Amino acid sequence: QVHLVESGGGSVQPGGSLRLSCAASEVPDNYKTCYMAWYRKAPEKERERVATLTNDGTITYADSVKGRFTISQDNAKNTLHLQMNSLKPEDTAEYYCATEVRFFSSRCRNEDNNWGQGTQVTVSS
Repeated sequence: QVHLVESGGGSVQPGGSLRLSCAASEVPDNYKTCYMAWYRKAPEKERERVATLTNDGTITYADSVKGRFTISQDNAKNTLHLQMNSLKPEDTAEYYCATEVRFFSSRCRNEDNNWGQGTQVTVSS
């Protein structure tokens, strides 16, 4: 339904910052976006939902990134961002954006149904 493309990953030293972007294709007519979210997956660790922005503007963060990461959306450019500050080695992971898009009259289910390919973030000295 929606094509997502992440960018902005890279290598940074501890304490540094990165800004990830997720460019989304247009949502088809008669469909709605329930939320957009950032996930990360590190080797040998469970996938973690890092931040979520719902269609009513509610924002939630994982405890591991509160106070350091900020999720935002540029509606004009249909792009989701994740500003990551004070990065730590444990933030090293592949970062993905995801969204739930439903028919306008359908109930949102808090279930991702569109995913990007990911962008690698490496925090190391």
